[in-house]
Amino acid sequence: MNERLLAKTFVELADTLVADFDLIDFLRLLTDRCVGMLGASAAGVLLADRDGELRVMAASDEQVRLLELFQIQNDEGPCLECFRAGSPVTVPDLRTETARWPRFAVQARLHGFGAVQALPMRLRDEVVGALNLFRTAPGPFDPAGTPIAQALADVATISLLQQRSTHRSTVLNEQLQTALNTRVLIEQAKGKLAERHNIDMEQAFTALRSYARAHNRRLSDVARALIDDTEPLAGLAS
Repeated sequence: MNERLLAKTFVELADTLVADFDLIDFLRLLTDRCVGMLGASAAGVLLADRDGELRVMAASDEQVRLLELFQIQNDEGPCLECFRAGSPVTVPDLRTETARWPRFAVQARLHGFGAVQALPMRLRDEVVGALNLFRTAPGPFDPAGTPIAQALADVATISLLQQRSTHRSTVLNEQLQTALNTRVLIEQAKGKLAERHNIDMEQAFTALRSYARAHNRRLSDVARALIDDTEPLAGLAS
């Protein structure tokens, strides 16, 4: 494991505690670093909205985003179990789980995944979502990597719950609802950019994210400008 990258990641996640931050970009950073450091093939984050329903907030690639949506739509899978129980769910071989999750296990293999690990995003008794790691090949997860992944999930959860007050739950619900609205906005921008430049959705997201970072702007602001055609956004998809 790249210890320097690990230390940098914790610093980046902690930095969000002292300023207003772009939640979607923050969660995408979390999934990307889990893939880069922990040997996962893909990663996703589900967060609960104000009604307690899980929503896909970040995914390291389009395949895992679709699989996460499939879990929610079919109300079965390790990530939902993890969130509801507030405890980790580790499955080294999805081929053995067809009785437990008859639809999800088949769909996961169709998407190219053979193993999954879901970790709760929780602080004490408050569970806000789940961090989900997928691997293409079946096999046990690295026992040294699991506590690191949980630590990343814990830091991310603290960031989400940073506003400490007697109304913390209300504040969190408002923040998550805003993030959900932003997620829809970004998906629309991805679709428009992908169609305009004949690229796939993942390339479109990368272009939006890179442009936002290069110009020190929020991802949601760039997405809105693209959808509304209010700015030229020169070089966005170059």
